Amino acid sequence: MMIDQELVRCVTLLTQSKTYWIDGTLYRYLTCSDSIQHTQYYFRPLPHQSKRVDLKLNRDKVLRRCYEIPSLYRCSELQT
Repeated sequence: MMIDQELVRCVTLLTQSKTYWIDGTLYRYLTCSDSIQHTQYYFRPLPHQSKRVDLKLNRDKVLRRCYEIPSLYRCSELQT
């Protein structure tokens, strides 16, 4: 089964109502740090994923490794 995924093109479009695929695991976006320089973006794995700890990525890693899963929109809110 192939799941549609779109590479995140802008960190300002990250939202808690979307589901993200990063390195084979589904995550929900939590927040970003307040630092203007070296901002960090925090993600929490959805239930029943192999990863259990929150993930922290910088802007460049988000833009290279983070995919939005449109078919799972709002799914992350329902499973928390």
